[in-house]
Amino acid sequence: MILTVTPNPSLDRTYEIPALDRGAVLRATADRIDPGGKGVNLSRAVAAAGHRTLAVLPLGGPAGAALAALLGAEGIEVAGVTVAGQTRSNISVAEPDGTLTKINATGPELTADESEALLTTVGERSVGADWIACCGSLPRGLAPEWYAELVSRAHRAGARIALDTSGPSLTAALRECPDVVKPNAEELSQAVGRPLATLGDVVKAAEELRAWGARAVLASLGADGQLLVDEDGAYFGSAPVAAVRSNVGAGDASLAGFLTAGGTGPIALAAALAHGAAAVQLPGSQMPTPADLDISAVTTTDAVPLNRVLTEPVS
Repeated sequence: MILTVTPNPSLDRTYEIPALDRGAVLRATADRIDPGGKGVNLSRAVAAAGHRTLAVLPLGGPAGAALAALLGAEGIEVAGVTVAGQTRSNISVAEPDGTLTKINATGPELTADESEALLTTVGERSVGADWIACCGSLPRGLAPEWYAELVSRAHRAGARIALDTSGPSLTAALRECPDVVKPNAEELSQAVGRPLATLGDVVKAAEELRAWGARAVLASLGADGQLLVDEDGAYFGSAPVAAVRSNVGAGDASLAGFLTAGGTGPIALAAALAHGAAAVQLPGSQMPTPADLDISAVTTTDAVPLNRVLTEPVS
């Protein structure tokens, strides 16, 4: 069972349009509404793969009730913490060439009591969990050290922690030694404070995060693939994508694949790549099922081509 923690969830509405023309009245060719937030998407991907998952998240107002109902309809158990503020709603506009324009709302400001209630709920509901996945940005009211406190409590209870966040929240949590962190190239560059132009640069940056406390680093490199760096070495992999329809939630699907495949080593990396490649070919934030996966198309290697230049170098 994988327990997910999403401190700032959302309702996500996606519109597919022929082209984004500022100032014009646009007619969508398709639209959908999905539960949103990185941890929420991870739970949806885990459930779509046929595994048990429990989503811990703050819920406020009608949007929060709608979010819980949507998750329940997907067979996801919800441990909601009632908050005074309104759960946020986000909008994504997808164009045929894969370009995605997102408008993300700020979300509610959580009180000290609501913050503690979230931490307590995670502790109470994590008994028997194989992984606790802490995902996404922190809402107003939670200090950057909030994830660090969650990781500390979870480790004291004997749980394994996956962390997918960025900025001060990521760097503050590293001192508590999360079992795996999952930055993308931009987030990794931000964490180490320098550009990443080659796979060798990414490997060095991942090793720095490990030196600061992370036990393993799963780095998403977009079209270039993914890199896993742990105590056994560095592994690189890629998966072909025929056409990108929407990349909303693709990273979350990738982490779900990694964790459900054991959360360690090249086999888990291959599962992460297959889930991510399948997700970007689906509409909105729809999560892939086993029928959508093509593991045979994934390639992984421990002979990382360090001099390979990234398609989109990160500065």
